[in-house]
Amino acid sequence: MLQYHEIKRAHPGCLLFFRMGDFYELFFEDAVAAAPALDIALTKRGRHNGADIPMCGVPVHTAEAYLARLIRAGFKVAICDQTEDPTEARRRGNKGPVRRAVVRVVTAGTLTEDGLLDARRHNYLAGIAEAAGEMGLAWLDLSTGSFALAPTSESALAGDLARLMPGEIVLPERLLSRPALFELFGEWKAALTPLANPRFDSEAARRRLESFYGVKALDGFGSFGRAEIAAAGALVDYVALTQQGGAAYLAPPQRVLPSSVMQIDAATRRNLELTVILSGERRGSLLAVIDRTLTGAGARLLAEHLAGPLTVPGAINARLDAVAFFVERPDTRAALRHRLRHCPDIERALSRLSLGRGGPRDLAALRDGLGETATIRGTLAAPGLVPLPETLAAAEQGLGQHGVLVERLGRALAADLPLFARDGGFVAAGYSFELDQFRELRDDSRRAIAQLQARYAEASGVASLRIRHNNVIGYYVEVSAANVEKLGGKLGADFMHRQTMAGAMRYTTVELGELESKIASAAERALALELRLFEDLVGEVMARRQEIAAAAAALATLDLAAAHAECAVEGNWVRPEIDTGSGFEIRGGRHPTVEAALAGTGAFVANDCALGENRIWLVTGPNMAGKSTFLRQNALIAILAQIGAFVPASAAKIGVVDRLFSRVGAADDLARGRSTFMVEMVETAAILNQAGPQSFVILDEIGRGTATFDGLSIAWAALEHLHEVNRCRALFATHYHELTALAAKLPALACHTMRVKEWQGDVVFLHEVAPGTADRSYGIHVAKLAGLPAEVTTRAEEVLQILEKGEQAGALARLADDLPLFRAAHPMPVAAQPKTSPVEAVLREARPDELSPREALELLYRLRGMLPE
Repeated sequence: MLQYHEIKRAHPGCLLFFRMGDFYELFFEDAVAAAPALDIALTKRGRHNGADIPMCGVPVHTAEAYLARLIRAGFKVAICDQTEDPTEARRRGNKGPVRRAVVRVVTAGTLTEDGLLDARRHNYLAGIAEAAGEMGLAWLDLSTGSFALAPTSESALAGDLARLMPGEIVLPERLLSRPALFELFGEWKAALTPLANPRFDSEAARRRLESFYGVKALDGFGSFGRAEIAAAGALVDYVALTQQGGAAYLAPPQRVLPSSVMQIDAATRRNLELTVILSGERRGSLLAVIDRTLTGAGARLLAEHLAGPLTVPGAINARLDAVAFFVERPDTRAALRHRLRHCPDIERALSRLSLGRGGPRDLAALRDGLGETATIRGTLAAPGLVPLPETLAAAEQGLGQHGVLVERLGRALAADLPLFARDGGFVAAGYSFELDQFRELRDDSRRAIAQLQARYAEASGVASLRIRHNNVIGYYVEVSAANVEKLGGKLGADFMHRQTMAGAMRYTTVELGELESKIASAAERALALELRLFEDLVGEVMARRQEIAAAAAALATLDLAAAHAECAVEGNWVRPEIDTGSGFEIRGGRHPTVEAALAGTGAFVANDCALGENRIWLVTGPNMAGKSTFLRQNALIAILAQIGAFVPASAAKIGVVDRLFSRVGAADDLARGRSTFMVEMVETAAILNQAGPQSFVILDEIGRGTATFDGLSIAWAALEHLHEVNRCRALFATHYHELTALAAKLPALACHTMRVKEWQGDVVFLHEVAPGTADRSYGIHVAKLAGLPAEVTTRAEEVLQILEKGEQAGALARLADDLPLFRAAHPMPVAAQPKTSPVEAVLREARPDELSPREALELLYRLRGMLPE
């Protein structure tokens, strides 16, 4: 255990997967922690300091599935493999155990295997640093090679992390003691990886980045602040630390300016259900509804765009031009999407090969994906399609020329490929003459084994005699114990006993041993040559990795543009107009996810929203009439427009939104000691303190979580603040009808209401927004729909009538004296059930299918005669 303890001390905070033959084994406290997380047995092996050593283990060939469970449970895992063959260790004699070393540290932010990742979303590793009084943020996806930097601040950091949703965050230890960040880091506690402060030194980080990219200065990549460089350098250092020398591929870092993307805080993202719904599921979210991408890279690009909509009209319109191109050309779109269906995820295959973790199937992914680029380029270059929009022209150029590499990979790789190169058998016959010779010698030897088995069976008279192989004793002759007894306990003079099993005896012969040596030699030489050929193929791929990465990015861009077009055509969505103004005009707007949910069951009622001179709409109306849906749909339309997608409306003209805020729904946060009302006030405070003239705000039911007059006062003051101070575009929904009086005082405020129709004592929600105000909320009607007992709703109507008459203090006192508890002798009247009319009685008895035309006419006259004069 000396070797184990030495390696374990070098990797504190990690579970150690210690390779023992065909198993990864865990010992001591690692085993105690891992066994319940993996739902495997905790056993013991040997003793240490007089106590049993706890132990558990997992098979090497299924280790990936167990790793996924441990990473999801919040563990980091150090993979300790054997770095020499046991045969070599035996040749050294009694000079210690087989050499082992940690070959990789697996953490949530450094995953690359398909089995550990979601193919349709990025897995970011983020870094936070501070230098010269400023904060910087960097993030990368090791599985794709993307790398970006941005300035940030204490106030902006929460929104930035909500946009990225990183799997892991590295940061200097000193930031953990920053009071202003306590609450934020508490939310992200499971993802935090604190590192020593010196690892975030900005000058050391600069040198590290220059060395990584082989440049003398970083100026060619952009102008970065010291804090950004410190964060980026720390990430590169952490990747090197976890990959144990693996040469990670990272694209040159890109700088993302905060002003270039729409700022959306975590609460707004949650309320609008952009990527997941409130229960945490993807289904039903905006992302799930609009996602028509066909490749993993395209899906990741869509999620990235949705997380950070653009704020530069030129860049937005460039994306919209690409979408419009495919909307107008259905045949081209269909041809492109047909080819994209055959494109594997070459981004992640390239990353695994760069790290030395790839296999033959990753080479095949590159062969197949790059093989499609020529066909796709031809599709885009068809007559009549030139010139292409700017975005598509850049993508067509990025596809590149890969014919030589594709041809070589096509010749080199066999039809059926193993997962790992070490398994052999992946090089196609005819690619290497030398390899073909080794394989022929190996296969001939195996045929000789079959012939030897037949000869031994005939000579011994035991038809069931078999020659088998295992990794412990090699080739052996196996005969059942019953057959050995029949032969008097001996198989023959040439057979030497090797093992006695429960139901069989195992033997060997001199002839079998010699044949085994020939087979082993030929197989070893064949595998060694295959591995050299694999490294040669990977070397050629690495020499072209920038071109391959560019092709992968181009395929993702094309996939996303065609997917947006497909979604637009399916849903009859339109291209929005985007400018730098402050207007917001939506004609016939619809909620994308609600409309999708209603597909096939009913038509969604479209509504207009025009925020011009009247930049704030005060929306009143009953519960269940659609106020929240109307608010949310306009926020979602703004997001869709600014990611460069068409929108669910008949027309849309939007002045760029720089910040989007949402205060809708009700939820508490008991873990942080916040009531529902406190959560509401915190979110409202963020809006009132941060919204500006280019912001778009939706607020629903401000002040409802407290006493009526308190809530009304807060809502009144907040509405005034939005109008006079924030001067933003806003939709403000409320049940406080008193607020409509502000329309006479605030010139940019307009009142709108959700239309309803009362018919025969019932209420019909029309889900239409119209100018005007509501004088009732119809809450008791909604309570009836929810199934409240009839006596409760009847009593509620009685109370409401008294309160609506005014003099609330006296009315409340009378109501308290008249509690139903003390009126048992005088039960409350329950609405009488209407009596059945004679006309209804006759209609119930009529059988329309059995009536002749004359009888039907006579029935009609009879009913007409029964009506009162």
